[in-house]
Amino acid sequence: MGKIIVVGGGAAGLMAGGRAGENGHEVHIYEKNDRLGKKIYITGKGRCNITNAGDIDNFMDNIPGNPYFMYSAFYTLDSKGTIDFFENLGVKTKVERGNRVFPVSDKAGDVVRALERYVKKNNVKLHLESPVKEVLVADGKVKGIKLVNGKEVEADAVIVSTGGLSYPGTGSTGDGYRFAKELGHKVTKLYPSLVPLKAKENWCERLMGLSLRNISIVIKNSKGKSIYKDFGEMLFTHYGVSGPVILSASRHLLGKLDEGNTLTIDLKPALDEKKLDDRLLRDFEKYINKDFKNALDDLLPQKLIPVIIDLSGISPEKKVHDITKEERKRLCKLIKGLTITITGVTGYNEAVVTSGGVDVDEINPSTMESKLIKNLYFAGEVLDVDAYTGGFNLQIAFSTGYCAGMHALEE
Repeated sequence: MGKIIVVGGGAAGLMAGGRAGENGHEVHIYEKNDRLGKKIYITGKGRCNITNAGDIDNFMDNIPGNPYFMYSAFYTLDSKGTIDFFENLGVKTKVERGNRVFPVSDKAGDVVRALERYVKKNNVKLHLESPVKEVLVADGKVKGIKLVNGKEVEADAVIVSTGGLSYPGTGSTGDGYRFAKELGHKVTKLYPSLVPLKAKENWCERLMGLSLRNISIVIKNSKGKSIYKDFGEMLFTHYGVSGPVILSASRHLLGKLDEGNTLTIDLKPALDEKKLDDRLLRDFEKYINKDFKNALDDLLPQKLIPVIIDLSGISPEKKVHDITKEERKRLCKLIKGLTITITGVTGYNEAVVTSGGVDVDEINPSTMESKLIKNLYFAGEVLDVDAYTGGFNLQIAFSTGYCAGMHALEE
C-alpha cells in the first residue's frame, strides 16, 4: 500500500480520497479553504442536485463537452451507484422534475457531512488551509507536492481535483490548470459555462425576478442561424436573463458571442399563431369594453403585461373593441417571438461550471491517470468535460473521483 495525496477537498476530491482510503492506502487531502466541500454548499441553490436519475444515454445527451470520455467512469459509478452511496451514508434522496436527485432534507450540508464521514471512516487525513503550490515529479513519475508555505510532502501518487474557475470565491482559482501545464499537459481554452446572459434591452430590468415556465427559446447568431433551442423555465434579472434553459443555452455561445446574437422567447409554445389569435379573440370578447391594459390578465403574468403593451405599440388606454385585426396579429407575433439582444455573459463569478480544462486525450478514461506522468491523476471539473444543469456535473465529479481513487497505485 502506498501514500496518496489528493489536492482539493471538493466533490471529486472527497470521493477520490475516500475510495483510495477504502483500498487501504494512506491518504491525505490538502484543501486551501478552512472547510471541505465549499462549492457543494452552493450547488442547486443550496439544495445540492447530487445527480440525475436518467440512464447513461441520457447522461451522454446532456454532456456537450467530451461525453465519450465519461463512458468508463459512468460504468464504474453511475447515478444509481451514487444514490445508493449517499443513502448508505444516511442521506435519503428524492427525484424531482427532469430526473434531478436531491437530498430529502433539501440541505447541501448533509451531502458534505456524508462525504466527510466517508473519508474519516477510511482514515483519510485532512489538511485544511493548506494551499498547494506545485506537484513534484522526477523521472516521469510523481514524487509529491510542494505547499505554498514551502514545505515538501512526499507521496507515491497525486490526484488533482482542484475544480475549475467558476465561483472563485469557493477557492476555484484554476490551480489545477496551472499544475497540469507545468507538468506538460495541454489545457484547452477555458470559458465560463452555464452562466446568465446579459441583454441590451432595458425592459429586462423591469421584469427582474419574473420566472417563466413552459416557454421555448431559440438563440440565433448575427446571420440568423439557429444555435440552440430549448423548452422549460427561465428568469429575468436586472442585467438580462437566467434560469435553466438560459444556462444551458450559454454553453452554446462559448467563443461565439458576436454583436448580433438574439434570444427569442415563445411565451405560448403550446399554441400556434392561429390558436393564439383565437384565444385572444375570446379574451377580447370577455373584456370588450375595457382598456387594452386590462385585457391581458388571463393570458400573461401581471408583471409582463406593461412590457408587452409597450412593445406592441398599442395604446394601453385603447378600448379593446377598437383594436384592429392588424394590431392583434402584431400582438400574437410578439407573444410568440419576444426577442432580446444578447450582449455577453456574466462571467466566472456566476458560472456553474468551467468549460475546457485538462485535455482528455492525455488522460486514461478508465483510471483517470495521466498518460504523460506515472501516478498522476485528474478528477472533476479540472478535466475538459462539462454538462448542462440537472445533476450531471456533480455526477461527473463523483464518477471521475471514484475512478481515480479506485485505480490510484493499483499495481
